[in-house]
Amino acid sequence: MKKWWSRLSAFIEKRIAEPLGKYLYKLTHNRVFDVKSNRLVLFNKFNIPMTNRRRESLIGMGFIFIWIVGYLIFTLYPVFYSLYLSFFKVTLDGASLELIFEGINNYRASFLSDPYFVEILIEYVLETLINVPVAIVFALVIAILINQNIKGKGVWRTIFFLPVIITSGPVIQELVNQGATTLPSIADYTFIEMILDNISNLLANPLQALFDQILLVLWFAGIQILILLAGLQKIDRSIYEASMIDGAGPWTSFWKITLPSIMPLISISIIYTVVSMSVFNTNRVIIYIRDIMLAPPTPALTTGYGYTATLAWIYFVVMSLIIIFFIALINIRKGFRS
Repeated sequence: MKKWWSRLSAFIEKRIAEPLGKYLYKLTHNRVFDVKSNRLVLFNKFNIPMTNRRRESLIGMGFIFIWIVGYLIFTLYPVFYSLYLSFFKVTLDGASLELIFEGINNYRASFLSDPYFVEILIEYVLETLINVPVAIVFALVIAILINQNIKGKGVWRTIFFLPVIITSGPVIQELVNQGATTLPSIADYTFIEMILDNISNLLANPLQALFDQILLVLWFAGIQILILLAGLQKIDRSIYEASMIDGAGPWTSFWKITLPSIMPLISISIIYTVVSMSVFNTNRVIIYIRDIMLAPPTPALTTGYGYTATLAWIYFVVMSLIIIFFIALINIRKGFRS
């Protein structure tokens, strides 16, 4: 066994580790990109001092470099081509596309002529503004609990991450159809019906959707739990000990130490939650855009590839504004605290 293991180690060292090391060295030491111990040289001309922050940023860029290249090659052109198509009426002519310039007519039709899109979009905005804080708070609470000195942390992480694995399209759709994403006991609480009956439909519908699919909202918290848990584990325990000596209680430590330390990770979690909820295949806006793409046009409803590209870009802008709103809200909170 030892002989077999030594042969395997020698093979990996010679055939994999050494060639990979030489390749990585050439990537970071060449005429275009040369990394020194204390500076970065570009094109043998520009010397950039290497601080710890820049070095960490460079390492982070190295991890996502392959994704950036793949995005630029395979995704960037289709994205902007869809924006181009949003200004045209697009019809299939055999194997090619026939484009008729419409200007902003598609955008005007989406807000003025389409009888469903604006209503669905408003419901999406309100549901997201309610569901995202619920998911983030739930993820933060679970992350804090798992971060305590308890046995079986890995088991609990796995349990809360399992919904992320099983929520594929067919599985989650079947669970929704069977009512597995709601708590039956919620319907027994009459005070919820009293609240919904005494507010406008604009707010009642998103709240009703939250109560109807509360478990589905919490299932979106698996990734966020891991992100926040990683941030909590990096906080130095000596800071908490020093605050306890100064008389700070758990609540004060949370607001003064824990929350400011993981605030960047909360921002990342918010962005991830908004995007994941927005592109999920049970999202009503996604379903509507997909259904009208090949639907026959009517006097009150515009359809086709160009119009659906218009709706997709409007949806993207609204989703981006929601993310900006949440991030701005966090920054305002930090400004008041400072």
